[in-house]
Amino acid sequence: MTDVVVVESPAKAKTINKYLGDGYTVLASFGHVRDLPPKDGSVLPDEGFAMKWQSDERGQKQVAAIIKALKGAHTLYLATDPDREGEAISWHVRAMLEEKKALKGVEVRRVTFNEITKGAIREAMAHPRDLDMPLIEAYLARRALDYLVGFTLSPVLWRKLPGSKSAGRVQSVALRLICEREAEIEVFKPREYWTVIATFLTPSNAPFTARLTHLDGKKLDQFDLNNEERAYAARDAVLGGTFAVKSVERKKVKRNPPPPFTTSTMQQEASRKLGMGAQNTMRTAQQLYEGIDLGGETVGLITYMRTDGVTMAGEAITDIRRHIGKDFGTNYVPPQPRIYTTKAKNAQEAHEAIRPTDVSRTPASVARHLTDDQRRLYELVWKRAVASQMQSAELDQVAVDVADQPGCTVLRANGSIIAFDGFLKLYSEGRDETDKAADDESRMLPPMNERDPLKREKVDTEQHFTQPPPRYSEASLVKKMEEIGIGRPSTYASILGVLRDRNYVRLESRRFVPEDRGRLVTAFLVSFFERYVDTQFTAGLEEQLDDISGGRADWRAVMSAFWQAFSAAVAQTKDLTITEVIDALDQDLGSHFFPPTDDGSDPRRCTSCGTGRLGLKLGRFGAFIGCSNYPECQYTRKLAVEGGEGDGADGLKDGMKLLGQHPVTGEDITLKRGPWGLYVQQGEPNPEDKKAKPKRASLPRGLTAESLTLDQAVGLLSLPRIVGIHPEFKEPIEAGLGRFGPYVKMGAIYGSLDKDDDVLTVGLNRAVDALAKKMASIRTLGAHPKDGEPVMVRKGRFGPYVQHGQVVANLPRGESMDDVTLDGALALLAEKGKPLKAKGKAAAKKKTTTKKASSKKAAAEGDEEKPAKKAAPRKAPTKKAAASTTAKKPATRKSPAKKKAAPEVE
Repeated sequence: MTDVVVVESPAKAKTINKYLGDGYTVLASFGHVRDLPPKDGSVLPDEGFAMKWQSDERGQKQVAAIIKALKGAHTLYLATDPDREGEAISWHVRAMLEEKKALKGVEVRRVTFNEITKGAIREAMAHPRDLDMPLIEAYLARRALDYLVGFTLSPVLWRKLPGSKSAGRVQSVALRLICEREAEIEVFKPREYWTVIATFLTPSNAPFTARLTHLDGKKLDQFDLNNEERAYAARDAVLGGTFAVKSVERKKVKRNPPPPFTTSTMQQEASRKLGMGAQNTMRTAQQLYEGIDLGGETVGLITYMRTDGVTMAGEAITDIRRHIGKDFGTNYVPPQPRIYTTKAKNAQEAHEAIRPTDVSRTPASVARHLTDDQRRLYELVWKRAVASQMQSAELDQVAVDVADQPGCTVLRANGSIIAFDGFLKLYSEGRDETDKAADDESRMLPPMNERDPLKREKVDTEQHFTQPPPRYSEASLVKKMEEIGIGRPSTYASILGVLRDRNYVRLESRRFVPEDRGRLVTAFLVSFFERYVDTQFTAGLEEQLDDISGGRADWRAVMSAFWQAFSAAVAQTKDLTITEVIDALDQDLGSHFFPPTDDGSDPRRCTSCGTGRLGLKLGRFGAFIGCSNYPECQYTRKLAVEGGEGDGADGLKDGMKLLGQHPVTGEDITLKRGPWGLYVQQGEPNPEDKKAKPKRASLPRGLTAESLTLDQAVGLLSLPRIVGIHPEFKEPIEAGLGRFGPYVKMGAIYGSLDKDDDVLTVGLNRAVDALAKKMASIRTLGAHPKDGEPVMVRKGRFGPYVQHGQVVANLPRGESMDDVTLDGALALLAEKGKPLKAKGKAAAKKKTTTKKASSKKAAAEGDEEKPAKKAAPRKAPTKKAAASTTAKKPATRKSPAKKKAAPEVE
């Protein structure tokens, strides 16, 4: 008799099974076993927000496996992730088991662990608890909120703003932040200002530079020197003076280390330092958490990666301090352990910060067992956690004021030196390229004393212009969302992914740029649903969800208050006309679509007829720009800005770009634009051999004409590539690009990769995970006795079936995949087996060939068979009959010639 433990992923199940031993059966739920069906009516506000849950075949299969394992078991341990979502998965598993009456005589307990190590798991199993109902109710409220907003607001968008795809409770607020930042950039007017920089020599002939801060006894503001004339006058004042050291100010400054990672700070640093997107960061962190094979032992290297807490376990702090003293010296260990608190709005401090499970596993010692992304992220987590407990850095800062004899003209020189590096020896926090915080540690000033005479060397002027606020990067957007309190650590990556998948935004130089479609959606929501895309309102909802999880609020009461106001706001748009929508969008986005012209002419004047006014129009396929003189003037243009003459929006000159030569064959590698997008090509067609075509490969998602390198192009042309050997089945795994995106393949089994996976660098662990999901729908029964080929049972579009080579047979109605045996499959194939149907043109060709062959055979054997009777020739209908037939057809309604339909731009 063994007890049953349910976790979320097969990788985690494998690791935990080793730690618990033979007394336990560890199974994976593969995430949620059921969810709300994606259709209207799954949440019922009028019935106390009751929810209709639905389980797919995979969820049912996993629950069936749990039921089978529970036979004879005494306890079921639900050990899903230690957060709100993990609590919900455990609740769903228990609910489905109760529905199937599989828990009779079985005790159900909940266990959580922050790290997958032997000690943490055994400690958790020794202290189980019941399911946390307030956490589950908070999940139910969040799920109902997101569902009701999405399924209520999105249809309004589809009806009133054709071409839109969806709206979401948090997604739409994040999109608004991006669009508003873009609007700030568009209206920004740069201001000119100048600085004066002088070079001086000390009495010992040591040079240093200083910037002018006071002129004519007055402190200079940023825009006091706002043109060349004033800047030159200030320069001349410096050139005409005799200078000496007025004052020397020295002070010691301490810089404390940053706290260990939370989910959002890890995503920000991974973006800034490693160039990793939020989704890739979380996927890699999940792998490090669930377990890595370190030479035969599978170990979780980091603690749970979805957290907003910055505390660390006492044992971990002690181990880290001991490690610092051993590797860096006792002077790098502060007298007392550092205690951190979270400053982010709505932080729950529910879990530990992200840290290494064992500080002795240094990045160098485990690097050979990790993929490149795993190695880089683990090193980042390890260094950040260790540095958080190191001594502060000490800097000696020096500020020197240089003045002329009257003291009316003053220049200042700043510098600092690191007196003690402290945590900076191991880690310094990354910065965005636009961060203005200056690092003066590398600038050193020569020794100086007050009243030291100085020799002036050259004096330069520098022209500057103020810069607009920067576009959001993934790091800065996540930081902003965390600051204002919208979303949660587990949702940031998916929110950013949805915005890109909906083509509401795009990434340029790792910065978010809103597409016109995204700006239209935001303008519509701000105009007619302003409250529900307001950051304060959304943050307030997050606080209410936290109150529910803390047992301080009733989830149905929160939902009722929200739904009453939200449904009323939606009802108000029922009679909203397209004209009202167009007027609101045209007013809000007019400056974007019609920016001021260089010559001062009206930017809305129609370039075609010269008299009409250009404005926003809505067609069946979305918004476009049209002329007010329609239908006399047929001028239209798409919203997206096209490339210049001979160039596409992708920036390719005349549709192609030479990347270089193939390193082996020497053939040209070119990037070209085709009817279905960008692709790379190796060599050129051979005019003498029209059948031989050059090798080509499409560009995967995320690669653009600007970012594509020669090495990446060669890699794409060499696909599919061998990723490695499957650790269990000992078969090679290939990675390639298919019609529907990147994939991995082992034998006849294909596994889809995420759109953000890089097919050129995807590692073995990720490939095995992708195949595991696919193999969950395939079961090998054994080898066929005749040829040794595998006999499989698979999930098909019209139900499960068995397969041997190219022969398949459907299972009898009511029989599940788990019930099939090898003998049963062999009997079924022998009785009902039929060849797989050919697809597409091959099938059509085969059908035609078969038909022709049958006709020829019939003709050849005609003397042995009775000739078939000829069908009587069909008579043409009489005029009367024809007229009668025509009269029965519905009349086609024609529009008057003068009243044409509004033009539509696809």
